[in-house]
Amino acid sequence: VLSLRTCSFCGVEFFQGQGLTLIRNDGTSENFCSSKCRKNSTVLRRDPRKLKWASLKRSNIANE
Repeated sequence: VLSLRTCSFCGVEFFQGQGLTLIRNDGTSENFCSSKCRKNSTVLRRDPRKLKWASLKRSNIANE
């Protein structure tokens, strides 16, 4: 059974088995739909609320 996962950066839902999973040293995991999202989050440290193409809005991040 394929389950949906949500991208930690842009908020897009994608199927399990696709995308990238980053597991940090403290044990938390982040799911990314593409390398574009992974690079913007980890390497460039961008805020998804300031990017037009990222669907996460201020209200979604405040709820987490």
